[in-house]
Amino acid sequence: MSLLRTAIRSLEGLEDMRTSRQRTFVKGRRELGFTLLELLVVVLIIGMLTGIVAPRFMGQISRSETTVARAQLDALAKAIESFRIDVGYYPTTQQGLSVLVQRPEGDTRWRGPYLQEDIPLDPWGMPYQYQVPGQNGKDYQLLSYGADKVPGGTGDDADITR
Repeated sequence: MSLLRTAIRSLEGLEDMRTSRQRTFVKGRRELGFTLLELLVVVLIIGMLTGIVAPRFMGQISRSETTVARAQLDALAKAIESFRIDVGYYPTTQQGLSVLVQRPEGDTRWRGPYLQEDIPLDPWGMPYQYQVPGQNGKDYQLLSYGADKVPGGTGDDADITR
């Protein structure tokens, strides 16, 4: 019987030793990694920051597109004025802005091209509109329909005219 008791005690000792090692291993893993709760907190913080920063960033993009459209309209207006000085008339609506880069047929006074590159598209990928005569008594009108790409609109969708 004593031999049996000794064997049982040895086995219990081994069992305790194995459990002790498992606890140490599990404890070591916990110290080396992140818990699910910690990861969820980090994801939540990133989501909150994105919710605050993204609208402001998108507002900056729309303002820069409007600024680019205004600058391109100014450059086109200067080219149209140079064309008028050389040729003696504003391009017609039918001729459009293409006469700023290509000589109109039969016109010997054209000294272009009046733009260094082709006629640009507006920041939203649409061609600029050119009309003769312009509204409110102007000789011509240049415009971009804005982000919505249709006449009218407010805010980012508002037409940009020159």
